[in-house]
Amino acid sequence: MAKSFFVEALERNDPELLEQMNALQNFASTNGALPAKIKTLMSMLADAILGHAEGVRAIAERARAQGATEQEISETVRMAFLCGGMPGLVTGTYAFRD
Repeated sequence: MAKSFFVEALERNDPELLEQMNALQNFASTNGALPAKIKTLMSMLADAILGHAEGVRAIAERARAQGATEQEISETVRMAFLCGGMPGLVTGTYAFRD
């Protein structure tokens, strides 16, 4: 998988920030008080509300790989609609894109 532009930029310009970001990503992708799957669905919700359609699609794939059901994905999209209105819903539907 190709590195994102921002990862390459941080590698060159601020490796310390990249290390901190990776630590947060590790926290978000491991079980703690909240299961990793729930944290991933929360991330998907946030991306939907913030309008990051491709992020929603990628995070939904990650959630599925962690065992999220289509019903859990759908409920998360519903929460995006509840919290973010129509923009959250429209962006949230990227969770269903192939």
